[in-house]
Amino acid sequence: MPADRSTSKSRLPPLLRDRPTPVIIVLAGVIPVAFGVLTGFALDQSAAAYFILLALAAIGGIGAGFDHDGAGEGARRGLVGGVLFTAGILGTNEVIGAAHADELPHPNVLLFVINGAFGVLFGALGGRLRARRTHVA
Repeated sequence: MPADRSTSKSRLPPLLRDRPTPVIIVLAGVIPVAFGVLTGFALDQSAAAYFILLALAAIGGIGAGFDHDGAGEGARRGLVGGVLFTAGILGTNEVIGAAHADELPHPNVLLFVINGAFGVLFGALGGRLRARRTHVA
């Protein structure tokens, strides 16, 4: 039995712009930085742990993009999230001097470009998935 359109749409999480400001700050600002800090600590433990957390960050980027209406909005969120995530990684690396820091590109500023670009891609994918689900549902 096909789902009712209004029922399917109501199951989607609210758009980021429709959430209260403190929730927006946490979701779009605090979480990417905090996950970047965690990833920076993982870099100190092992390169494998670091790369596993990068994969989880990609999934998070898609989820963050899903909070937006379309690929364009998702891409912008992904760019900001990727840059904040990178700030957390590099800030942690600077403070603790991660043991596996040689795994990072040199100069380290390239990590902003790389993670920002991947953030755009993953965020756009999430926004596109939401737009498709909204229009199909």
